[in-house]
Amino acid sequence: MQRENFTLHIKTFFGLEKLLAEEIKKLGGKNVTPKNRALHCEGDIGFLYKINYASRLALKILVPIREFRSCSTEDLYKKVKKIPWDQYINTKQTFAIDPTVHSEIFTHSKFALLKTKDAIADFFYEKYKERPGVDTNDPHIKINLHIDQENITLSLDSSGDPLYKRGYKEHHGKAPINEVLASGMLQIAGWEGKGNFLDPMCGSGTLLIEAAMIAQNLPAQLWRKKFSFQNWKNYDADLFKKIKSTRIEKIRENSGKILGYDLNKKILSLTKKNIERLDLEGIIEIKNQDFFESKKEHFPLLIVFNPPYNERMEIEDEDFYKKIGNTLKHHYPNTFSWLITSDLEATKKIGLRPSRKIKLYNGKLETQYLQYETYEGSKKKQKKEFCKYPSLQNL
Repeated sequence: MQRENFTLHIKTFFGLEKLLAEEIKKLGGKNVTPKNRALHCEGDIGFLYKINYASRLALKILVPIREFRSCSTEDLYKKVKKIPWDQYINTKQTFAIDPTVHSEIFTHSKFALLKTKDAIADFFYEKYKERPGVDTNDPHIKINLHIDQENITLSLDSSGDPLYKRGYKEHHGKAPINEVLASGMLQIAGWEGKGNFLDPMCGSGTLLIEAAMIAQNLPAQLWRKKFSFQNWKNYDADLFKKIKSTRIEKIRENSGKILGYDLNKKILSLTKKNIERLDLEGIIEIKNQDFFESKKEHFPLLIVFNPPYNERMEIEDEDFYKKIGNTLKHHYPNTFSWLITSDLEATKKIGLRPSRKIKLYNGKLETQYLQYETYEGSKKKQKKEFCKYPSLQNL
């Protein structure tokens, strides 16, 4: 790859495609085209480094190197073997293949992966009498194999580990939310770091940390140690260093409060360790607090949370969702609140009509991301007051 623009394929979660497109355009992407759970765009090698380092909503960033049609595994093998793989890998490096297969022809993803791996290894052996190694855990070069019926796309995975692995969390709760999904939820809710934020059931603190990162404009991968593109033949270490420095110069101070409540003292102690390790204890405040016994302390306030919904965490209290509604109605006036759940029957007990419903996926779980508006006095008057605050204008 040269310095001129090339095509990139960026993956994300369902429901975040438009937000990702806006983010990529702001970062300098050209010809941005949203797809299902992904987008296509164009940029140069510096742009590739930048979006890996700064994008909050990308899961992985792929650079397609060859597209073709194939109707059999033997034909797949022959066409893969013709690719000049020594432009991308050398025999001293290791590689791994990440397959995604939707095909009536290639019905077994592992067999297609094996044929692709053999073709790459045989290319090197025939030319150099030596093969690069295969390392599925921590390869130097990661290759994405995408099969859609007879359409084959081979890409270099520039990210390596998925980009939701920010590198900032050593301690996890029982049912932590994915970091990319958490950032998407915050951005849907209009969080820009202005005003105050509360996660009333914060668990291990993912929403809190992502909220603090947005508020301070911290690069999403500030704490990440490595990317796959750093093993590429054309890697420009000086350029990447310059890009990181430019993003770090854009860090800003946060003036509002970022608060987290949870009843579980043990998980809060782990959350505290995560926050202290990142030097964010001056930004994020956590309390051992029962949300149902709390009252609104700050204005303006945005609430976003991921309550239990009888999947990975069991709900023992039958009135749990009813209490959420009562707390919002009686203790949090003039507040916009968002929660994500897969238990739509339980949300009927909240007793409030959601003003917005957005379908998202938490892992494989189909969920609804719901907005609730609670007002004190005239709704029209109070909503007008809300819109004076930039952080709430898009709600």
